[in-house]
Amino acid sequence: MTDQRSQAEIVRRSLKKRYRKERRFRAYGIVAIFIALASLFILFADIIAKGHSGFIKTTITLDVTLDSEQMYLDDPTDSDQVSMADFNAPIIAALQQHFPDADSAGQKRELNRLVGSYGSNDIKDRLSANPELLNTTETFEFQASDQVSVYVKHADNPRYSVRLSEQQQAWVDELVEKGVIGTGFNDILFSRGDSRNPGNAGLLGAVVGSLLTMLVTLALSFPMGIAAAVYLEEFAPQNKITDFIEVNINNLAAVPSIIFGLLGLAVFIGLFGMPRSVPLVGGIVLSLMTLPTIIISSRAAIKSVPPSIREAAEGVGASKMQVVLHHVVPLAMPGMLTGSIIGMAQALGETAPLLLIGMVAFIVDVPGGFFDSATVLPVQVYLWASSSEQGFIELASAAIMVLLTFMISMNALAIWLRKRLERRW
Repeated sequence: MTDQRSQAEIVRRSLKKRYRKERRFRAYGIVAIFIALASLFILFADIIAKGHSGFIKTTITLDVTLDSEQMYLDDPTDSDQVSMADFNAPIIAALQQHFPDADSAGQKRELNRLVGSYGSNDIKDRLSANPELLNTTETFEFQASDQVSVYVKHADNPRYSVRLSEQQQAWVDELVEKGVIGTGFNDILFSRGDSRNPGNAGLLGAVVGSLLTMLVTLALSFPMGIAAAVYLEEFAPQNKITDFIEVNINNLAAVPSIIFGLLGLAVFIGLFGMPRSVPLVGGIVLSLMTLPTIIISSRAAIKSVPPSIREAAEGVGASKMQVVLHHVVPLAMPGMLTGSIIGMAQALGETAPLLLIGMVAFIVDVPGGFFDSATVLPVQVYLWASSSEQGFIELASAAIMVLLTFMISMNALAIWLRKRLERRW
Protein backbone atom coordinates (compact mmCIF):
# COMPACT_ATOMS: atom_id res chain seq x y z
CA MET A 1 0.00 0.00 0.00
CA THR A 2 2.81 2.37 0.89
CA ASP A 3 4.49 1.74 -2.49
CA GLN A 4 1.22 2.35 -4.31
CA ARG A 5 0.65 5.59 -2.42
CA SER A 6 4.16 6.79 -3.14
CA GLN A 7 3.78 5.95 -6.82
CA ALA A 8 0.43 7.75 -6.93
CA GLU A 9 2.04 10.76 -5.25
CA ILE A 10 4.83 10.73 -7.83
CA VAL A 11 2.23 10.60 -10.62
CA ARG A 12 0.27 13.50 -9.08
CA ARG A 13 3.41 15.60 -8.76
CA SER A 14 4.35 14.79 -12.33
CA LEU A 15 0.90 15.77 -13.53
CA LYS A 16 0.98 19.02 -11.56
CA LYS A 17 4.38 19.80 -13.05
CA ARG A 18 3.07 19.06 -16.53
CA TYR A 19 -0.02 21.19 -15.97
CA ARG A 20 2.14 24.07 -14.75
CA LYS A 21 4.28 23.82 -17.87
CA GLU A 22 1.16 23.77 -20.02
CA ARG A 23 -0.24 26.87 -18.29
CA ARG A 24 3.10 28.65 -18.69
CA PHE A 25 3.20 27.69 -22.37
CA ARG A 26 -0.32 29.06 -22.88
CA ALA A 27 0.61 32.23 -21.03
CA TYR A 28 3.68 32.67 -23.26
CA GLY A 29 1.49 32.25 -26.31
CA ILE A 30 -1.05 34.80 -25.07
CA VAL A 31 1.73 37.28 -24.26
CA ALA A 32 3.28 36.75 -27.70
CA ILE A 33 -0.08 37.35 -29.41
CA PHE A 34 -0.67 40.44 -27.27
CA ILE A 35 2.77 41.85 -28.14
CA ALA A 36 2.18 41.18 -31.85
CA LEU A 37 -1.25 42.84 -31.79
CA ALA A 38 0.07 45.78 -29.75
CA SER A 39 2.95 46.28 -32.20
CA LEU A 40 0.53 46.14 -35.12
CA PHE A 41 -1.79 48.63 -33.41
CA ILE A 42 1.09 51.02 -32.70
CA LEU A 43 2.25 50.77 -36.32
CA PHE A 44 -1.18 51.49 -37.76
CA ALA A 45 -1.87 54.23 -35.21
CA ASP A 46 1.39 55.97 -36.10
CA ILE A 47 0.73 55.73 -39.85
CA ILE A 48 -2.85 56.99 -39.50
CA ALA A 49 -1.80 59.80 -37.14
CA LYS A 50 0.78 61.01 -39.67
CA GLY A 51 -1.17 60.28 -42.82
CA HIS A 52 -4.77 61.27 -42.17
CA SER A 53 -3.95 64.93 -42.84
CA GLY A 54 -2.62 63.92 -46.25
CA PHE A 55 -6.22 63.36 -47.30
CA ILE A 56 -6.99 67.00 -46.42
CA LYS A 57 -6.11 69.99 -48.57
CA THR A 58 -5.97 73.65 -47.57
CA THR A 59 -7.50 76.18 -49.96
CA ILE A 60 -7.80 79.97 -50.20
CA THR A 61 -11.00 81.27 -51.82
CA LEU A 62 -10.65 84.76 -53.27
CA ASP A 63 -12.68 87.09 -55.48
CA VAL A 64 -10.08 88.03 -58.07
CA THR A 65 -10.46 90.96 -60.46
CA LEU A 66 -8.78 90.03 -63.73
CA ASP A 67 -7.55 93.55 -64.43
CA SER A 68 -5.79 93.81 -67.78
CA GLU A 69 -3.62 96.72 -66.59
CA GLN A 70 -2.39 94.83 -63.53
CA MET A 71 -1.51 91.77 -65.60
CA TYR A 72 -0.17 93.72 -68.61
CA LEU A 73 -2.47 91.64 -70.77
CA ASP A 74 -4.79 92.96 -73.50
CA ASP A 75 -5.46 89.76 -75.45
CA PRO A 76 -5.59 86.40 -73.57
CA THR A 77 -5.46 84.59 -76.92
CA ASP A 78 -2.07 86.06 -77.80
CA SER A 79 0.56 83.54 -76.65
CA ASP A 80 3.30 86.18 -76.57
CA GLN A 81 1.31 88.43 -74.23
CA VAL A 82 0.30 85.47 -72.07
CA SER A 83 3.95 84.44 -71.65
CA MET A 84 4.88 87.96 -70.49
CA ALA A 85 1.80 88.66 -68.33
CA ASP A 86 1.90 88.98 -64.53
CA PHE A 87 -0.81 86.64 -63.20
CA ASN A 88 0.33 87.03 -59.58
CA ALA A 89 -0.70 90.71 -59.46
CA PRO A 90 -4.50 90.08 -59.28
CA ILE A 91 -3.94 87.48 -56.54
CA ILE A 92 -2.00 89.97 -54.43
CA ALA A 93 -4.67 92.62 -55.08
CA ALA A 94 -7.38 90.21 -53.93
CA LEU A 95 -5.48 89.50 -50.70
CA GLN A 96 -4.95 93.24 -50.15
CA GLN A 97 -8.72 93.64 -50.02
CA HIS A 98 -8.56 91.74 -46.71
CA PHE A 99 -5.38 93.52 -45.55
CA PRO A 100 -5.39 97.09 -46.93
CA ASP A 101 -2.38 98.07 -44.82
CA ALA A 102 -0.12 95.55 -46.58
CA ASP A 103 1.02 97.96 -49.30
CA SER A 104 4.81 97.75 -49.16
CA ALA A 105 6.79 95.60 -51.58
CA GLY A 106 7.93 93.28 -48.79
CA GLN A 107 4.43 92.78 -47.47
CA LYS A 108 3.15 92.07 -50.97
CA ARG A 109 5.77 89.38 -51.38
CA GLU A 110 4.71 87.84 -48.05
CA LEU A 111 1.06 87.94 -49.12
CA ASN A 112 1.95 86.25 -52.39
CA ARG A 113 3.64 83.39 -50.49
CA LEU A 114 0.33 82.47 -48.87
CA VAL A 115 -0.94 81.07 -52.17
CA GLY A 116 0.60 78.00 -53.78
CA SER A 117 2.95 78.31 -56.69
CA TYR A 118 0.29 77.12 -59.14
CA GLY A 119 -2.14 79.95 -58.35
CA SER A 120 -0.99 82.03 -61.31
CA ASN A 121 -1.43 78.99 -63.57
CA ASP A 122 -5.06 78.70 -62.46
CA ILE A 123 -5.72 82.25 -63.61
CA LYS A 124 -3.83 81.77 -66.87
CA ASP A 125 -5.68 78.54 -67.69
CA ARG A 126 -9.10 80.05 -67.00
CA LEU A 127 -8.36 83.13 -69.09
CA SER A 128 -7.00 81.02 -71.93
CA ALA A 129 -10.18 78.94 -71.93
CA ASN A 130 -12.50 81.97 -71.44
CA PRO A 131 -10.92 85.17 -72.83
CA GLU A 132 -14.17 87.07 -72.23
CA LEU A 133 -13.47 86.95 -68.46
CA LEU A 134 -10.79 89.64 -68.82
CA ASN A 135 -11.62 92.72 -66.67
CA THR A 136 -14.25 90.82 -64.70
CA THR A 137 -14.29 89.55 -61.13
CA GLU A 138 -14.22 85.78 -60.68
CA THR A 139 -14.10 83.53 -57.62
CA PHE A 140 -11.02 81.29 -57.50
CA GLU A 141 -10.20 78.49 -55.09
CA PHE A 142 -6.42 78.40 -54.88
CA GLN A 143 -4.25 75.80 -53.25
CA ALA A 144 -2.61 77.29 -50.16
CA SER A 145 1.15 77.19 -50.01
CA ASP A 146 2.86 74.29 -48.28
CA GLN A 147 3.83 76.49 -45.32
CA VAL A 148 0.25 77.71 -44.86
CA SER A 149 -1.13 74.17 -45.14
CA VAL A 150 1.29 72.87 -42.49
CA TYR A 151 0.44 75.80 -40.19
CA VAL A 152 -3.33 75.31 -40.54
CA LYS A 153 -3.26 71.53 -40.04
CA HIS A 154 -0.32 71.14 -37.63
CA ALA A 155 0.06 74.42 -35.73
CA ASP A 156 -0.04 72.60 -32.37
CA ASN A 157 2.14 69.66 -33.41
CA PRO A 158 5.79 70.15 -32.39
CA ARG A 159 6.85 67.59 -35.00
CA TYR A 160 6.11 70.16 -37.71
CA SER A 161 8.03 73.42 -37.73
CA VAL A 162 6.14 76.58 -38.71
CA ARG A 163 7.95 78.50 -41.44
CA LEU A 164 5.65 81.51 -41.57
CA SER A 165 6.57 84.87 -40.17
CA GLU A 166 4.54 86.29 -37.29
CA GLN A 167 2.85 88.67 -39.73
CA GLN A 168 1.91 85.82 -42.05
CA GLN A 169 0.60 83.77 -39.13
CA ALA A 170 -1.62 86.69 -38.09
CA TRP A 171 -2.91 87.00 -41.66
CA VAL A 172 -3.64 83.28 -41.89
CA ASP A 173 -5.46 83.29 -38.53
CA GLU A 174 -7.63 86.17 -39.70
CA LEU A 175 -8.38 84.51 -43.05
CA VAL A 176 -9.33 81.29 -41.25
CA GLU A 177 -11.76 83.24 -39.03
CA LYS A 178 -13.28 84.88 -42.11
CA GLY A 179 -13.66 81.50 -43.83
CA VAL A 180 -11.37 82.49 -46.69
CA ILE A 181 -8.95 79.70 -45.79
CA GLY A 182 -10.60 76.33 -45.40
CA THR A 183 -9.91 72.62 -45.58
CA GLY A 184 -11.55 69.81 -47.50
CA PHE A 185 -11.00 66.39 -49.00
CA ASN A 186 -7.77 66.25 -50.97
CA ASP A 187 -9.10 65.14 -54.35
CA ILE A 188 -5.75 66.11 -55.90
CA LEU A 189 -4.17 63.08 -54.21
CA PHE A 190 -6.19 60.76 -56.45
CA SER A 191 -6.45 62.88 -59.61
CA ARG A 192 -2.88 64.02 -60.38
CA GLY A 193 0.63 62.68 -60.75
CA ASP A 194 3.69 63.61 -58.75
CA SER A 195 4.83 67.20 -58.29
CA ARG A 196 7.67 69.15 -56.70
CA ASN A 197 5.03 71.00 -54.68
CA PRO A 198 3.31 68.88 -51.96
CA GLY A 199 0.03 70.72 -52.46
CA ASN A 200 -0.16 69.58 -56.10
CA ALA A 201 1.30 66.07 -55.71
CA GLY A 202 -0.96 63.11 -56.32
CA LEU A 203 -0.93 59.33 -56.44
CA LEU A 204 -2.74 58.78 -59.73
CA GLY A 205 0.45 58.23 -61.71
CA ALA A 206 1.77 55.72 -59.17
CA VAL A 207 -1.57 53.90 -58.94
CA VAL A 208 -1.82 53.56 -62.74
CA GLY A 209 1.83 52.51 -62.91
CA SER A 210 1.24 49.85 -60.25
CA LEU A 211 -1.86 48.61 -62.10
CA LEU A 212 -0.01 48.29 -65.42
CA THR A 213 2.95 46.59 -63.74
CA MET A 214 0.68 44.13 -61.92
CA LEU A 215 -1.17 43.30 -65.15
CA VAL A 216 2.13 42.34 -66.80
CA THR A 217 3.15 40.36 -63.72
CA LEU A 218 -0.16 38.49 -63.62
CA ALA A 219 -0.19 37.78 -67.37
CA LEU A 220 3.28 36.20 -67.17
CA SER A 221 3.55 34.59 -63.75
CA PHE A 222 0.08 33.04 -63.35
CA PRO A 223 -0.08 30.83 -66.48
CA MET A 224 3.62 29.91 -66.32
CA GLY A 225 3.44 29.16 -62.59
CA ILE A 226 0.32 26.98 -62.95
CA ALA A 227 1.77 25.14 -65.96
CA ALA A 228 5.08 24.50 -64.20
CA ALA A 229 3.33 23.23 -61.07
CA VAL A 230 1.08 20.89 -63.05
CA TYR A 231 3.99 19.49 -65.05
CA LEU A 232 6.25 18.96 -62.04
CA GLU A 233 3.52 17.37 -59.96
CA GLU A 234 1.66 15.28 -62.54
CA PHE A 235 3.87 14.61 -65.57
CA ALA A 236 7.56 15.07 -64.74
CA PRO A 237 9.51 11.85 -64.10
CA GLN A 238 11.23 11.54 -60.75
CA ASN A 239 14.93 11.80 -61.56
CA LYS A 240 17.93 13.96 -60.75
CA ILE A 241 16.92 16.66 -63.22
CA THR A 242 13.50 17.24 -61.67
CA ASP A 243 15.01 17.07 -58.19
CA PHE A 244 17.50 19.76 -59.25
CA ILE A 245 14.66 21.91 -60.61
CA GLU A 246 12.61 21.54 -57.41
CA VAL A 247 15.57 22.47 -55.21
CA ASN A 248 16.27 25.57 -57.28
CA ILE A 249 12.61 26.65 -57.22
CA ASN A 250 12.65 26.46 -53.43
CA ASN A 251 15.93 28.38 -53.35
CA LEU A 252 14.59 31.08 -55.67
CA ALA A 253 11.70 31.70 -53.26
CA ALA A 254 14.26 32.75 -50.64
CA VAL A 255 16.46 34.89 -52.90
CA PRO A 256 16.45 38.61 -51.92
CA SER A 257 14.26 40.64 -54.25
CA ILE A 258 17.08 43.02 -55.15
CA ILE A 259 18.81 40.14 -56.97
CA PHE A 260 15.90 40.01 -59.40
CA GLY A 261 16.36 43.74 -59.95
CA LEU A 262 20.01 43.16 -60.82
CA LEU A 263 18.94 40.40 -63.21
CA GLY A 264 16.45 42.72 -64.91
CA LEU A 265 19.04 45.49 -65.18
CA ALA A 266 21.67 43.18 -66.67
CA VAL A 267 19.48 41.11 -68.99
CA PHE A 268 16.37 43.02 -70.02
CA ILE A 269 17.88 46.51 -70.06
CA GLY A 270 21.58 45.85 -70.59
CA LEU A 271 21.40 42.87 -72.98
CA PHE A 272 18.04 43.28 -74.72
CA GLY A 273 18.04 47.09 -74.67
CA MET A 274 14.54 47.47 -73.24
CA PRO A 275 13.62 50.95 -71.95
CA ARG A 276 14.07 51.90 -68.31
CA SER A 277 11.27 52.88 -65.95
CA VAL A 278 8.43 51.26 -67.91
CA PRO A 279 5.73 48.94 -66.53
CA LEU A 280 6.63 46.19 -69.02
CA VAL A 281 10.15 45.69 -67.64
CA GLY A 282 8.93 46.12 -64.06
CA GLY A 283 6.25 43.50 -64.61
CA ILE A 284 8.72 41.02 -66.10
CA VAL A 285 11.10 41.44 -63.16
CA LEU A 286 8.30 41.05 -60.60
CA SER A 287 6.93 38.01 -62.43
CA LEU A 288 10.31 36.29 -62.06
CA MET A 289 10.22 37.07 -58.35
CA THR A 290 6.62 35.87 -57.99
CA LEU A 291 6.95 32.63 -59.99
CA PRO A 292 8.51 30.50 -57.19
CA THR A 293 5.74 31.47 -54.77
CA ILE A 294 3.02 30.59 -57.28
CA ILE A 295 4.67 27.29 -58.24
CA ILE A 296 5.15 26.16 -54.64
CA SER A 297 1.60 27.07 -53.56
CA SER A 298 0.10 25.51 -56.71
CA ARG A 299 1.99 22.25 -56.16
CA ALA A 300 0.73 22.15 -52.58
CA ALA A 301 -2.83 22.68 -53.85
CA ILE A 302 -2.45 19.85 -56.39
CA LYS A 303 -1.08 17.52 -53.70
CA SER A 304 -4.11 18.24 -51.52
CA VAL A 305 -6.48 16.72 -54.12
CA PRO A 306 -7.40 13.22 -52.83
CA PRO A 307 -5.99 10.28 -54.85
CA SER A 308 -9.52 8.87 -55.03
CA ILE A 309 -10.44 11.66 -57.50
CA ARG A 310 -7.72 10.53 -59.88
CA GLU A 311 -8.55 6.87 -59.41
CA ALA A 312 -12.26 7.44 -60.06
CA ALA A 313 -11.55 9.42 -63.24
CA GLU A 314 -9.11 6.80 -64.50
CA GLY A 315 -11.63 4.09 -63.63
CA VAL A 316 -14.20 5.48 -66.07
CA GLY A 317 -11.59 5.61 -68.86
CA ALA A 318 -10.24 9.18 -68.65
CA SER A 319 -6.77 9.80 -70.02
CA LYS A 320 -3.99 11.30 -67.94
CA MET A 321 -4.54 14.72 -69.54
CA GLN A 322 -8.29 14.54 -68.93
CA VAL A 323 -7.77 13.56 -65.31
CA VAL A 324 -5.49 16.54 -64.75
CA LEU A 325 -7.38 19.19 -66.71
CA HIS A 326 -10.96 18.12 -65.92
CA HIS A 327 -10.63 17.00 -62.32
CA VAL A 328 -7.34 17.79 -60.55
CA VAL A 329 -6.75 21.36 -61.71
CA PRO A 330 -10.36 22.57 -61.12
CA LEU A 331 -10.30 21.16 -57.59
CA ALA A 332 -6.86 22.63 -56.90
CA MET A 333 -7.71 26.02 -58.44
CA PRO A 334 -8.82 27.69 -55.13
CA GLY A 335 -5.41 27.03 -53.62
CA MET A 336 -3.70 28.12 -56.82
CA LEU A 337 -5.64 31.38 -56.88
CA THR A 338 -4.88 32.01 -53.22
CA GLY A 339 -1.14 31.53 -53.73
CA SER A 340 -1.20 33.69 -56.85
CA ILE A 341 -3.01 36.56 -55.14
CA ILE A 342 -0.66 36.43 -52.15
CA GLY A 343 2.30 36.44 -54.56
CA MET A 344 0.83 39.45 -56.39
CA ALA A 345 0.33 41.26 -53.10
CA GLN A 346 3.97 40.62 -52.26
CA ALA A 347 5.00 41.95 -55.68
CA LEU A 348 2.83 45.05 -55.20
CA GLY A 349 4.82 45.99 -52.10
CA GLU A 350 8.27 45.46 -53.63
CA THR A 351 10.58 48.43 -54.09
CA ALA A 352 14.19 47.23 -54.37
CA PRO A 353 14.00 45.48 -57.78
CA LEU A 354 12.14 48.40 -59.32
CA LEU A 355 14.69 50.93 -58.08
CA LEU A 356 17.40 49.16 -60.05
CA ILE A 357 15.50 49.27 -63.33
CA GLY A 358 14.87 53.01 -63.10
CA MET A 359 11.31 53.20 -61.80
CA VAL A 360 12.52 55.65 -59.16
CA ALA A 361 12.43 58.51 -61.68
CA PHE A 362 10.36 61.64 -61.01
CA ILE A 363 7.25 61.05 -63.16
CA VAL A 364 4.70 63.85 -63.46
CA ASP A 365 2.50 62.52 -66.25
CA VAL A 366 0.12 59.62 -65.75
CA PRO A 367 1.34 56.66 -67.85
CA GLY A 368 -0.90 55.76 -70.75
CA GLY A 369 0.57 52.38 -71.67
CA PHE A 370 3.05 49.66 -70.86
CA PHE A 371 5.92 51.50 -72.58
CA ASP A 372 5.41 54.90 -70.90
CA SER A 373 7.67 56.01 -68.07
CA ALA A 374 6.01 55.22 -64.76
CA THR A 375 6.53 54.66 -61.07
CA VAL A 376 4.67 52.47 -58.55
CA LEU A 377 3.18 53.04 -55.12
CA PRO A 378 6.09 51.69 -52.99
CA VAL A 379 8.60 53.76 -54.96
CA GLN A 380 6.36 56.83 -54.64
CA VAL A 381 6.36 56.34 -50.87
CA TYR A 382 10.16 56.09 -50.96
CA LEU A 383 10.46 59.32 -52.98
CA TRP A 384 8.13 61.29 -50.72
CA ALA A 385 9.60 59.92 -47.49
CA SER A 386 13.10 60.95 -48.61
CA SER A 387 12.00 64.51 -49.48
CA SER A 388 12.90 67.41 -47.21
CA GLU A 389 9.55 69.18 -47.66
CA GLN A 390 7.31 68.90 -44.61
CA GLY A 391 4.20 68.46 -46.72
CA PHE A 392 5.58 65.25 -48.17
CA ILE A 393 5.72 63.65 -44.70
CA GLU A 394 1.95 63.38 -44.49
CA LEU A 395 1.67 62.49 -48.17
CA ALA A 396 4.08 59.58 -47.70
CA SER A 397 2.00 58.26 -44.78
CA ALA A 398 -1.20 58.73 -46.79
CA ALA A 399 0.36 56.77 -49.67
CA ILE A 400 1.30 54.00 -47.22
CA MET A 401 -2.33 53.85 -46.10
CA VAL A 402 -3.47 53.53 -49.73
CA LEU A 403 -0.87 50.82 -50.38
CA LEU A 404 -1.89 48.90 -47.25
CA THR A 405 -5.52 49.14 -48.32
CA PHE A 406 -4.67 47.52 -51.65
CA MET A 407 -2.62 44.77 -50.01
CA ILE A 408 -5.21 44.02 -47.32
CA SER A 409 -7.91 43.91 -50.00
CA MET A 410 -5.88 41.44 -52.07
CA ASN A 411 -5.27 39.19 -49.07
CA ALA A 412 -8.95 39.40 -48.10
CA LEU A 413 -9.86 38.43 -51.66
CA ALA A 414 -7.53 35.43 -51.42
CA ILE A 415 -9.18 34.30 -48.17
CA TRP A 416 -12.66 34.81 -49.61
CA LEU A 417 -11.85 32.85 -52.77
CA ARG A 418 -10.42 30.01 -50.75
CA LYS A 419 -13.49 29.83 -48.51
CA ARG A 420 -15.85 30.26 -51.46
CA LEU A 421 -14.34 27.74 -53.84
CA GLU A 422 -12.65 25.08 -51.74
CA ARG A 423 -14.27 21.67 -51.29
CA ARG A 424 -13.93 19.45 -48.27
CA TRP A 425 -13.79 15.67 -48.44
